[in-house]
Amino acid sequence: MSRTGTLYTVSAPSGAGKTSLVAALIERSNGLRVSVSHTTRSMRPGEHHGVNYHFVEEADFLAMLDRAEFLEHARVFGNLYGTSQVWVEEQLKAGTDVILEIDWQGAQQVKRLRPATRSIFILPPSRETLLQRLNQRGQDDQAIIDKRMAEAVEEISHYVESDFLVVNDDFDQALAELESIICCHRLATDKQRDNLATLLKQLLS
Repeated sequence: MSRTGTLYTVSAPSGAGKTSLVAALIERSNGLRVSVSHTTRSMRPGEHHGVNYHFVEEADFLAMLDRAEFLEHARVFGNLYGTSQVWVEEQLKAGTDVILEIDWQGAQQVKRLRPATRSIFILPPSRETLLQRLNQRGQDDQAIIDKRMAEAVEEISHYVESDFLVVNDDFDQALAELESIICCHRLATDKQRDNLATLLKQLLS
């Protein structure tokens, strides 16, 4: 019997560093993939279609929504984001663990549909650090940065809905904590029972 993958959601306010942490986690973990969301927002410098996001027109996104193709979707800062339900199901059935890098609204939707999902929330070490990181990205003008900071408190208030909290103060420490969460769930008895079926049979015969 093949192992079924675990679904994880990772949420955080803009600037908390979740994208960099998830990218590093994927590089260091076998059998773990991040879902590439669909979005109606414009492509930023350095981003690539199909790698960072599937960039689509709003009309196309709404058509996909009408066909119930999204596991979750949300409008964030005026743009639509959604996760392909078919892709996620295929990966999980193949035994691959999947990370959804989504906002708290999407994480709520996923948890309702799939209660076994493990949700992780990334916190910045302080508001000052959050503002500094938003400015250092150089991707948004001051009006957008101010809006993101104003909405950060509302976003952070949803930490109570997550299963795990990780503070991204020291990047390597935060990454190690994320790795520990993944490792812990892979060692759970219900997962290991199938992986170690032959050994268990030998030991108990």
